[in-house]
Amino acid sequence: MIGRMSIVLVLVLSAMPAEAAERYVLTAERMIDVRAGRIVSPAVVVIDGERIVEVRRRVPAGLPVIDLGDLTLLPGLIDMHTHLNYDLGEGWETRAVHDTPALSALRGVPYARATLHAGFTTVRDLGASLGFADIALARAIEKGWVEGPRMFTAGNAISITGGHCEPTGFAPGILEGGPREGVADGVPEVLKAVRYQIKHGASVIKVCATAGVLSFEGPAGAPQYSIEELRAVVEEAERHGLKVAAHAHGTEGIKNAIRAGIHSIDHGSILDDEAIRMMRDSGTFLVPTLFQWYLEYDLPPQLDAKNEYVKSFVDQSVRKAIKAGVKIAFGTDAGVFEHGDNAKEFAAYVERGMEPIDAIRTATLNAAELLGVEDRGEIAAGLLADIIAVSGNPLDDVTVLEDVRVVIKGGEIVTGAHR
Repeated sequence: MIGRMSIVLVLVLSAMPAEAAERYVLTAERMIDVRAGRIVSPAVVVIDGERIVEVRRRVPAGLPVIDLGDLTLLPGLIDMHTHLNYDLGEGWETRAVHDTPALSALRGVPYARATLHAGFTTVRDLGASLGFADIALARAIEKGWVEGPRMFTAGNAISITGGHCEPTGFAPGILEGGPREGVADGVPEVLKAVRYQIKHGASVIKVCATAGVLSFEGPAGAPQYSIEELRAVVEEAERHGLKVAAHAHGTEGIKNAIRAGIHSIDHGSILDDEAIRMMRDSGTFLVPTLFQWYLEYDLPPQLDAKNEYVKSFVDQSVRKAIKAGVKIAFGTDAGVFEHGDNAKEFAAYVERGMEPIDAIRTATLNAAELLGVEDRGEIAAGLLADIIAVSGNPLDDVTVLEDVRVVIKGGEIVTGAHR
């Protein structure tokens, strides 16, 4: 809670001219140094504009102070697998033939806000599948029109014809896609698909290496691209400085993606010992999207059967990957469940053998590494002033991250305090 003196300082700060108010001091009882894995107390962070300029132990003179009192500071969290334009609301199965790209983008507005207010200041959004709605949402956030996290966007996911990332189950001629929509067969079409997504603003490429659950196509986990096609995706993306995430449930498709040099295996539901060893040795990240598997869904019978099949493997796959030391980055598949509940993923990791600090690192240092950025992921001088505050000590109880009290993005207070 903000103390009486802090309230006075906040009121003074709010009355100051904008240019004079850019530099301020943020204090709290504690801060987590995610790199060292320890609590720092007290926490004193000097912020100038959108950057952290200094982390120190004493409050410097001459600057306005925002004192958050008995709270714990952490870096803004990063979710590496979201779908901000998506939900499983009424009619989701046929939405692709009814919605417009504009409506899809607008659907994401409250979900972006909920995600940011939950403490996630950056997300990797993996496929809107309708007219680059994810990229439109990201640009609206960048312009300040919409409140939301920083977004790394995929545009259309790359899929084989009739695969998991192409809308299926409709009559011939309805919603047929090509490389522009991410539907590509063979290396030449795959190259066109990747290039077209990049042309229209993709900052990450998603490829569906296997079949999935929430789609009306073949057996969940069946491989859907050859190694040669996957390698073409990776090489083309890397040529443009982008990384590739692979939707992959089944073991064979996971191994194909690892061999092709894909940067993250998202879901990774059915892992054998060889796949785990390959991931560990190559440094390929696993983005488990674990929490979603322990919720109840009202799905059509075909999809419910696939869900139950895949779910039967998930627990042991993640436990074994954690024990083996596979690199793990935090990702939730938000959209499949309620946006804003992202932080429930932390407890799912800890319950399967991960230490709380390592769970926190999946959404900070590890996620930043997978994104390929060095400007976020910890509270340190020179980095973006993306900071959250929670009560209690997340190193003792990661569930406190499910109740974020203060969110700061780029130095601007989003919720929980006032400048």
